[in-house]
Amino acid sequence: MKVLVVDAGGRGNAIAHAFSRSEKVKEVFVAPGNAGSDFFPKCRHVEEVPSIRAIDEIVKFAKKNEVDLVYIGPEEPLSLGLVDRLEEEGIPAVGPKKEATILESSKCWCKDFLKKIGVPIPEYRNFNDPESAKEYAKEMFESGKKVVVKADGLAAGKGVFVCDSLDEAFFAIDEIMVRKRFGDAGNRIVIEERLYGIEVAFTAITDGETVKPFGHARDYKRAFDPDDIDGMREFYIGFFKKFITKAEAEKLYKEGKLLNPNTGGMGAVSPHPKLNEEIENKIMEMVVEPVIREFKRLEGKTFKGVLYPVIMLVEENGELIPKVLEINVRDCDPGAEAKLPRLETDMADIAWAVINEELEDVDVRFSSDYCVAVCAVSGALKGREGLKPGYPADHYTSQPIEGLEEAMKEAIIYANGIAKPNGYVTTGGRVLTVVGRGRTLEEARERAYRALSKIRFPGMRYRKTIGLDVPD
Repeated sequence: MKVLVVDAGGRGNAIAHAFSRSEKVKEVFVAPGNAGSDFFPKCRHVEEVPSIRAIDEIVKFAKKNEVDLVYIGPEEPLSLGLVDRLEEEGIPAVGPKKEATILESSKCWCKDFLKKIGVPIPEYRNFNDPESAKEYAKEMFESGKKVVVKADGLAAGKGVFVCDSLDEAFFAIDEIMVRKRFGDAGNRIVIEERLYGIEVAFTAITDGETVKPFGHARDYKRAFDPDDIDGMREFYIGFFKKFITKAEAEKLYKEGKLLNPNTGGMGAVSPHPKLNEEIENKIMEMVVEPVIREFKRLEGKTFKGVLYPVIMLVEENGELIPKVLEINVRDCDPGAEAKLPRLETDMADIAWAVINEELEDVDVRFSSDYCVAVCAVSGALKGREGLKPGYPADHYTSQPIEGLEEAMKEAIIYANGIAKPNGYVTTGGRVLTVVGRGRTLEEARERAYRALSKIRFPGMRYRKTIGLDVPD
């Protein structure tokens, strides 16, 4: 069969790689993909599709090339109604329809829904003006609680600010609502109590009736390692266009004011080192199953595809309670890059079971091996336009990449943002996700970092603590 994966980055290449391992699959197209989509047998990127938002071109390509099924990776084409369009053309697709994407496309709506159906969540309030939001943030800090500020709409995983101080909370509110860093996605915001515990990127897959676990990961979101003062200082200088000395940076760090921004993800480990079958079952029973069931019962909407709730396991009365930080309507990233290499069940069988509502008959299995995925990103770099702070802020692209061939002998490489005009060059903030696999977590880490040591490009930055138990 022919499969079309809609995605532009590392997650899409991990999905394509999973399909390529199926004996039932003859060809895997990745639209638009990138030069790294061609790393795997049967896979190639689709130059005819300019972006994940090019719905007409995606549908046209699927029809012209007679693909048998389409699997959508990111939230944006789902929220634009790609599944609806494909099904209108008689093309089977894996992913929720447009009406069901509200679970991710509006964090404010989703929080209200979760509260209504009794799924555990943090204390929160929604706001549509910055001054009221600042008053609430001030109240929270005065009561001894820290906060997380989130853009209501889709912001490519970057619209979340974990705030250690009131100054950071005010900065986040202004970034989202006043300076409109994320456009209309920031017309409203959620401010919620910051929870402390064990964070889990948990995924489940459903055909609308049957729901099954689909792997989990520990995600590392902060741009810098907790003690990387030099890296945070360089980012601060580039971001604010204001020079600070190392001593000033250390002072800001001690005060919790040295910026260590949230990102779309700097790395992941799968399986989550602190999860067991008992906790997995609890997450399914308290979160996943009620969301799917009540979304259909109360809203009249059927959800099909991958559901990805971000969970914080919080200890209450000696028991770990899964509280939902947010809901996503697609696979995690870079969690998918860490978990999908471990998938033992045929990806094509899973996809058809979702489409045909036969998931009950499929045993979804993962290897007991560990995978450690480390993202190499475009970091601080000085060029013609001055110093740019690097991912997740402004960064340089078109930087030449060396050492890929050598690195691929050590680990799996999923490209997030590369092109190959002649040699390989960078095209985005996240550039490569390097995945080491091993029977133990330590073995997987060693392979990932050994491969990373062979890769070079100007401004290259990556965290050194992916796979370690560090605060994030």
